[in-house]
Amino acid sequence: MPDSDGPIRSQLQLSSSSGLVFQFKSVAMASRKRSGSGTKRPKEKVVHIYELLCRGEDPRRQNAQFWEEFFLLQPNMDTLECELLKLTPEQYSCAKHNIQQFFTECINILSTSSPKRIHNALQTIGVFIHVLFRKLATVGTGGNSSDSNNSAASGGSSASFLTISDIEDEMRELLKQLHEILSCTIPSDRPKDLCLKILLIIATGMDNVNENCLIEFIIGQNMFEVFKNMLSDSSLRNLHGHDVVTLLTILVNYRKHEGSNPYVVELSLLADEFALNGYGQVISCVLTMFCKQHLLSLTELPTSSSWFSSLSSIVGNMFISDDLCYRSQQIRANNALLLALYEAIHLNRNFITTLAHTQADSTPPSPCNTLNINDGIPDLSAAAILDASQYSTNFSIVMQDHKSELSAINLKLCLLILTCIAEDQYANSMMHDNNLTFKVSLHRAHMRHRKLTSEKVSKPQPLATTLLDLLVEFIVSHLLKKFPIELYLLCIGIIHRVIIYQKRCRVRIAYHWKELWTAMINLLKFLIYQEQNLMKRCNIFELALQVKNAFANTAETLVINIFNLFITYGDTFLATTNSYDELYYELNREEKVFCELHAMVLRYASIQDCDYKEDSIRLLNALSNILAIIKHFQMKIKEWLASQSLSTPTEQQILEQIQKNYDLTLKLQDSLDQYERYSERPKHILFFANLMKEVMMDTRKTVYYLVKESNKGTFIECLCGAVTDGPTTADGVDVGMLHSSS
Repeated sequence: MPDSDGPIRSQLQLSSSSGLVFQFKSVAMASRKRSGSGTKRPKEKVVHIYELLCRGEDPRRQNAQFWEEFFLLQPNMDTLECELLKLTPEQYSCAKHNIQQFFTECINILSTSSPKRIHNALQTIGVFIHVLFRKLATVGTGGNSSDSNNSAASGGSSASFLTISDIEDEMRELLKQLHEILSCTIPSDRPKDLCLKILLIIATGMDNVNENCLIEFIIGQNMFEVFKNMLSDSSLRNLHGHDVVTLLTILVNYRKHEGSNPYVVELSLLADEFALNGYGQVISCVLTMFCKQHLLSLTELPTSSSWFSSLSSIVGNMFISDDLCYRSQQIRANNALLLALYEAIHLNRNFITTLAHTQADSTPPSPCNTLNINDGIPDLSAAAILDASQYSTNFSIVMQDHKSELSAINLKLCLLILTCIAEDQYANSMMHDNNLTFKVSLHRAHMRHRKLTSEKVSKPQPLATTLLDLLVEFIVSHLLKKFPIELYLLCIGIIHRVIIYQKRCRVRIAYHWKELWTAMINLLKFLIYQEQNLMKRCNIFELALQVKNAFANTAETLVINIFNLFITYGDTFLATTNSYDELYYELNREEKVFCELHAMVLRYASIQDCDYKEDSIRLLNALSNILAIIKHFQMKIKEWLASQSLSTPTEQQILEQIQKNYDLTLKLQDSLDQYERYSERPKHILFFANLMKEVMMDTRKTVYYLVKESNKGTFIECLCGAVTDGPTTADGVDVGMLHSSS
């Protein structure tokens, strides 16, 4: 040992806390002096031990308490990762016993009562799991991916690191120890946060969650009860809520369609009000912070903190952001929590019911990777656990970026969530309750044909009204040559479901229906006029299918059916009789659009070998009432104009003629209030598989980085632990060797 290390050793063994700060500064200054003096910086003791272990040498020969002393040393995760990754099969065969023993001792340390050793052991375990997955990925890219992975997992002769078959017993013991730490209700210094991070490293090791065999060990231990208790406890939720919800989301998506996943079953049956509230509040916090960040970027103050406001804002604000890259990163970071919201609404019938009744107790959760560390945590004490208006605001922010693929993915997820909500009877009753009103900020895209402020703040109104405003905004702002037909099918489908609920339950809301009718007519106009451009974008047969779907499914089944719902059953849900007059006025005012649509449908129906002839005929039948209304009132209006010698009547004069001439007979359309209930399988399986890959990659990078960064926050604590806990005779460790040369 060089003499220069003597002062460092003596400094670290001082006992006063005030002296410790001075000692730490002295250590840093001495380190800087050495690094700038031209001499080689001494190697850390822990690095020297890593090298010995990887060379197959036994560092325990002269010290029976080697492992107890070793785990008092702060791990160097980057160096350990590098040493393990560069092992060749020949080197690993020499060091295999040491590495397996190293991993086993890390797990054994978790059962001790030393917080410092447990922290260091968990960080080291994180490196082992991370390297294991990287080795598997490297092997998998060298040829047949599945064969290579299976070979590596079972322990082939060319293995250069631990295989899953090598550590099956150790993994079971690891999960048992993690379960014990997380389920402990007695306040302790054992780091629950790092335990959750280790579980996330295990769960996110592979891009394809279904190929991750290590998740089976988490499934076998089944930690759902532990997660439920952590979400129910406000203090634990504040610290660990984001990690718990992310873990549940990943585990629920593990082979969810292939067999019995206990986490899917448990989440579906969860009825604990406190746990459901906690789950919702984690999501609400992230949505609120996203909207807050957007509002701050606009130098405006937030006007709502509800979850529906957040979701609608997410979809609207991407169009007006100057920093699109940063906004895309923010939106992508929300995917995990929006997916968690989707799973809860899709699987659990109690989720919306519970959230509608309960107010927050409300300690917000830790936002982890989705939020800026400098941002304050929102005060949700006056908001519902999951605030519907915040979801709407969130949705409107995302909706503004119609060019980004990331926003399209996020937008589709938001629309699927709204589809599930629109099919839920209790959610609909809550959204249509006139006594439950919200003031929601909806962000709208800048467009050449309209002038508007950056956001539209609605007056207090039921959520159903806000939802319709949001969907109308989507219809108006996404009429692109690269037409997002799937998103439009979802959007119009949600409107269809909401109106069907109003018709069945005879619910009347004070809504400006004219905006909806105008938006849908403009959609039909766009599809008619852009038919040739749509044909040019892709293979003619693929496009023929898209055109068929666009006009059969969108125009007939959705848009035209919605108009027929208003015509046939409007008296059950329209607030006033004047609404009928306004509907018939709009149909006649846009006579040209419906006549052109009729001509186009006739053209397709007349083609003998047309693949979608049947759909065209169905659309022709669906148009019959609209065409009859137009023909009837056009004739009456022309007769009146002739009698009055007028050529340009006013709107009021036309409305008067409509009110006087309701003497027409219409056909009763069948199945107007029927729709196919949403099912994830098989239509959306690929979408969710790709979305899960993004969530896995983003979470893996963030979590491993946070585990490494936890050293910075705990270094002072480790030094304090070295002063208060040791060095003692039992520990037998020379703290001064932390920076000794090899």
